[in-house]
Amino acid sequence: MKILVYPHAMELGGSQLNAVELAGAVRDLGHQVTVISDPGPLVQRVVDTGLEHIQLPTDRRRPSPATVRRLRSLVKERGFDVVHGYEWPPGVEAYFAAGRRRDVAATCTVMSMSVAPFLPADLSLAVGTAQIRLSVLEQRFQRRRGGRHSGRGFGFDPGLVNLLEPPVDLAANRPGHPTDAFRAQHGLDDAEDAGLLDVVVVCRLVPELKLEGVLTAVDVVGELARELPLRLVVVGDGSAREQVEARAAAANDRAGRRAVVLTGALDDPRPAYAAASVTLGMGGSALRALAFGQPLIVQGEEGFFELLTPESSRTFLRQGWYGLGGDGAATLARILRVLAADEARRKELGDYGLHLVAERFSLEGAALLQEAIYLDALERAGSGRRPRATREAVRTVAGVVAHKVRRRRERRRGTLATDDFNALANRETQR
Repeated sequence: MKILVYPHAMELGGSQLNAVELAGAVRDLGHQVTVISDPGPLVQRVVDTGLEHIQLPTDRRRPSPATVRRLRSLVKERGFDVVHGYEWPPGVEAYFAAGRRRDVAATCTVMSMSVAPFLPADLSLAVGTAQIRLSVLEQRFQRRRGGRHSGRGFGFDPGLVNLLEPPVDLAANRPGHPTDAFRAQHGLDDAEDAGLLDVVVVCRLVPELKLEGVLTAVDVVGELARELPLRLVVVGDGSAREQVEARAAAANDRAGRRAVVLTGALDDPRPAYAAASVTLGMGGSALRALAFGQPLIVQGEEGFFELLTPESSRTFLRQGWYGLGGDGAATLARILRVLAADEARRKELGDYGLHLVAERFSLEGAALLQEAIYLDALERAGSGRRPRATREAVRTVAGVVAHKVRRRRERRRGTLATDDFNALANRETQR
């Protein structure tokens, strides 16, 4: 197959890292894979992987007819069989680029915490958790039932909604990755800091999803550092960095030492993961952290923190590496006290996490599943089983327009969320 992969962005982030790594792994199965995207730090990763990169202009709307025309032109000129968009705008553009051709398939992967309801129901979709898949299926089934009486019903095909959990490249991410340069650059081996346990979080510093938990961790480690050998290392950048820096400065003043260190963003965060004694994170970052063999505290929103154990893993495997609700600082402080005091427990939980990620989340296994999704999408396109394609296209356009109008209104009110469909996770997805 000839596959055109279209990530939604190229800064460091879980969805786009998955896109690039899976593109390389699918190429290794014998397919021809090209990546099209904005410019950004991850373009170098594409090049290093040996994949061709096509650059899109940055001054465009999302989604846009111009991008659809560009994708459609590439399909025609170069004979791509599949156009694969990551997150909803590229997914919509891929869908319209493929159109009703029977020799081209569009697919979409959504790793956000909720799925845009206006995505076409006849678009092959992959989501990152079993619970989100169930939520999408229920939403579409209910819409079909409602449409039955109004004349607006549409096809309901559970086979179009696939589960593809965020994969981890276990060859590139593993215990023992070099850390000396990273530690020296950020002063983590200074004499006065000997023996500290580093709690590492790698994330974008943005208001949605991440900020609440990061600020809580800063406060908790700042307090505990007065009595325990703990240090928080925050790896990332974003619009909320100044807020995190101010809170970190206050925490360091209370602790009387550098209890919180901000490194900024890293094009390659592996040295940070490898330098951790304990990791803190959510989503793809949490899974990547497991590959380095250290205990993981899963972060969510509204005070959610939970230690990964064999017992709690069942929850995360169902709902994803995230959660809603909890005691916040009190829970995190309790977990960190336990881990700081028990080296054997840290080793046990680190070994368990490494076994889990190797068994369930390998990149090679995900590539085989992605290949099967592509082949199924092509078979469906070729069969012509799209009797409601025009209806779905109209519904999608109407949904995108309504969404844009709503976002414009929120922008005027100052309530616009930066991370589209990822601001506060859909509560129904968590039930």
